[in-house]
Amino acid sequence: MSSILITGASKGIGRATAVELARRGHRVVATARDPQALTDLQVERRLRLDVTDQAGVDAAIKEAGDIDVLLSNAGAVFAGAVEASPLDEIERLFRQNTVGAIRVAQAVLPQMRERASGRLLFVSSIVGRTVMPGNGAYAATKWALEAFAETLAIEVAGFGIDVTLAQPGPVSSGALDNVPTYDLPHDPYAALFAGEGLPAEMIISPEQVAEALADLVERPTVPLRVPVGPVAQHIINSRDNAPYDKPFLIA
Repeated sequence: MSSILITGASKGIGRATAVELARRGHRVVATARDPQALTDLQVERRLRLDVTDQAGVDAAIKEAGDIDVLLSNAGAVFAGAVEASPLDEIERLFRQNTVGAIRVAQAVLPQMRERASGRLLFVSSIVGRTVMPGNGAYAATKWALEAFAETLAIEVAGFGIDVTLAQPGPVSSGALDNVPTYDLPHDPYAALFAGEGLPAEMIISPEQVAEALADLVERPTVPLRVPVGPVAQHIINSRDNAPYDKPFLIA
């Protein structure tokens, strides 16, 4: 049994993973900005943790006790062409998706180094390796997270700590419901975003992602990057085989 702290456990992937890990018998510390959203979760601890609040992170990690695995999942998203994206909203996304993830990792690393064991499991995305029109800000936060995580993997390997990035494809998590969208007057980019959305067969459920994440928690060793789901695997393979002298378009 491992002790796992999950950020962003109030809904979607985070909630499903808390349920799955508890079902498997692990000690789960579920966290969210509003701990009232966690009251129905059958886990050992439910704590308030806002990844953008240093004092709150420090307090939650202290209260959580020993953490074997950090499952860093909290995040936000918005849609908009780069020209139309408000700079303060771009900064907000980086504070939560990237800086917030590193803030929590920094908070758990001292105890992991002292024990000479631990795992940092970051929930990234296929857009941590690719981009789509209207998704540049979110993708940039995940590309940046992947750079930090790969650097961490090198830096902490000698302390018995490993790092892995889970890269789900499209997920029916609710995170994409009512996404804030920004556009320009008489939007010149509108044609890029026209369409009927993704086919249902390309979308995986939070429970499918949760199973993959729980498997990563339990593996003796982990690779640095793990695409989650066949669509993610196909897109990452296509990205890896594509030329690097031109933009890669997901097909």
